[in-house]
Formats: sequence, C-alpha cells, structure tokens
Amino acid sequence: MKHSLSRFLSDYGMIFVLLLLCAFFSVVTNSEQSPTGEAAAKQVISAIQEQFGKTPRVLVAASDRPGDTAFAASIDRELTASGAHVVAIVKGEPKDAREALVKINAAGGKLDAIACTQATGAWLVFSDLKTDFPALGEPRIVTPRGYRWPNFLKPDNLLNIANQIAVIAIVAIGMTMVIVTGGIDLSVGSLLALSAVLAARFIRDFAGGVNATTSGMLLACVAAIVLCGVVGAFSGAMITQFSIPPFIVTLAMMLVGSGVAYILAEGQSIYQIPDSFVWLGRGADFISLPNAVVLMFILYALAHILMSRMKLGRYLYAVGGNGEAARLSGVPVKPVLMFAYIASALLAGLGGVIMASQLKSGSATYGNMYELYVIAAVVVGGTSLSGGEGKMLGTLTGAFTIAVIQNGMNLTNVESYTQKVVLGLVILGAVLVDKLRHAR
Repeated sequence: MKHSLSRFLSDYGMIFVLLLLCAFFSVVTNSEQSPTGEAAAKQVISAIQEQFGKTPRVLVAASDRPGDTAFAASIDRELTASGAHVVAIVKGEPKDAREALVKINAAGGKLDAIACTQATGAWLVFSDLKTDFPALGEPRIVTPRGYRWPNFLKPDNLLNIANQIAVIAIVAIGMTMVIVTGGIDLSVGSLLALSAVLAARFIRDFAGGVNATTSGMLLACVAAIVLCGVVGAFSGAMITQFSIPPFIVTLAMMLVGSGVAYILAEGQSIYQIPDSFVWLGRGADFISLPNAVVLMFILYALAHILMSRMKLGRYLYAVGGNGEAARLSGVPVKPVLMFAYIASALLAGLGGVIMASQLKSGSATYGNMYELYVIAAVVVGGTSLSGGEGKMLGTLTGAFTIAVIQNGMNLTNVESYTQKVVLGLVILGAVLVDKLRHAR
C-alpha cells in the first residue's frame, strides 16, 4: 500500500501541486468584477424597465472600447424595441457625455435614467446632475451589478496562460526525450530564433513577401524546421561518433545558432510577411482554443504514445537508464541518441515558426533564455536529470506549473526580479525532490 501511494505521488504529484497553485492564485486574485458587453446590457435594461416601466427616456453612456460599444448597441436596440425613448448615445469620454447633457438640458429635455457601464457610471460629469443640468429632472444612474470572481480564473487569462506556454511546452517534448536518454540540449533557444529568422526570410525573399501564398509560407516554414533538424543531426553525430559530452556540443551549437540567426537577420527584425501568417500563432479555429494550443495537445498525445506504447520509447528509457546494458541487450544506442537530438531540434524549429507567427516577424532575439525555461519545465515535471525516467504528462504539467506561477505573480504585481528568484527556487526544489526520491 505504501509503495503504491509513493508511486502514485511520484507519477501524479505535480498535478496536485498545479491544482493547489491554481487554487492559491484564485484566492489571492479574487476581486470585484463587472459584466461587460451584452451581459451587462441585459442587467441594465432589466433594472431600467423595472424602475421606469416600458417607455423611459434614457441616455446611454459608454466608452469606445469594443465591449462597451456592444453594450451601447444592445441597450439601444432592446429599449427602442420595447417602446422606450433613447435620447442620445455617448461613445467616448466624459467630455462627450457633458456635451450631450448640455444639448438635452438646453432643449428642455427630460431624462429618467442614464444607462452606464461600471466605469462610465463613475464619471464625475454624472456626480451632481440636479445642480449642473436642472432641466433634466432627476435621472438615475443605472449600472450593471458587480460580482466577485478571481482574475486568475477569467477565461481570457486561462487562454493567455495556455497560449504563452505553448512554444515552451512544444520544445519541452524534445527536451524530455533528450534528458530521458541522459543528455541535455542547450541549443533549443538559439534554434528557435534561427527557425523564426529562416522562416521569415524565406517568405520575404522566395515566397513573395507580403503577397506570399499559403503554399509558399508552408514551404518556407518546413524548410526552416528541416534546417534546424540538420543542426540537431550534427549535434547528435558529434555526441555519438566522437563521444563529446552533450553539454559541450549543444553549448557550442547554441552559440553557432544564435550567431547565424543574427547574421541572417542582419541585426534587425524581418517583418515583410503577410497578415495570414498569424493563423498558426494567433488563430483560434477549434472551440475558441488558440491553434498553437491545439497543436501542443496533439503533439503531447503523439509523444505520450511514442514514449509509452512504442519500441522507440522503450529504447530511449533503456539508453538513459544504462547505456552499456542497453547496447549489450541489442538496443541501437547511437541511432536512438541521434533520434532524440534531431527530434529536439525539429521541435525547437517548430517552436520558432509558431513564435514568428505569433509576433508576425522573425528576429534573432527570439528564444532568449528559452533553453532554461524548457529544461525547467522538464525537471519540474519529474524527469530525472540522471536519465531513464520521465513522462510527457509530467513535462506538460511542469510547463503549466511554471506558466501559472509566472502569471499568478504578474496578477499579484510581484516584480520581475523577485519572479526570477521564485522560479529559481522552484527548479532547485524540483531537483532536490528528485534526488531525495532516488536516495530512498
């Protein structure tokens, strides 16, 4: 029983940690919220009709933001349809509301209610209407009712977390394979930047720039990813054929990749690419989930099948557990290691394409320090740096854990320097837990 519990906590403990972090940040970010758009309009319309019947005289006041514009349009449409008289609609700033009130007051018009969002309801122009605009009567300010809800659990924030971590999580798939074999890949951040620059430059120079077709952009992105794979193959060859430590090889390729990216980009961002290029990084075609997030989940499902159901996955664990024993057992150690480093490079290249799509440009500055965040996600997810142990579900959980910590600290206004300290302690704690578990 004790062994089963220990095994369960080892496999799924980080999921509980992630849930606890979500619960903690939900509590500390719980604050007063205000409905917006049509939801806010329905509340205000109901309150106006309840207080003044079906034919009140109403001024609508909203800002020019998209949500407030929808709020004003909905109130105008619904109240007019029910027989009410919408005297004026203000979409802008307090001065615009004052101009509308002055006109109505000069014409001797009357108002029963002023329909506002919570923000516009607090405008000072509405603070003393009886004194400033006596001809209006005594109109009441009607705003939607507020409610308490964690800022952390807002749908937009949760989608933002997933979208921001997508690139790191995708690159972490390849890093997990490398670390499971007992190696390390420090070049993924530079390869990410190199891929972004290559994709953007291929689109600009060979696919037509801002007039590039979908097939042209696709070929440019595939070429960039394949070239990153070639770099990964070179790293794997240096490690397997010449027995150079992975740390040294990938450190060298990190510098080479970054330097080549700066040379190709000529020290500037490459932005001559079409607007449609953002489909992968910013689009959301499946149940409102960003396309990058959908791709991330698909890749993790495939990687889980590879690591848990296929012979190649067992070979990766065997090489990391004991390379010499795996060789004597007939495992093709060198091809397995080559696969791990090529896969890591290809996924870094894919991450670069996604980042270029998100930012609609290619730059050599992309991916800076990403290798550390990727390694952190893998380690926090329970993959042992000694090799031979790790799960894709753990890596995904680790990536989301880091993203939740960073997002939660941003929401609670923790300064960036302190965030680095916290993240460093989290990584150290994860490695310490792994060492203590192996010592037992």
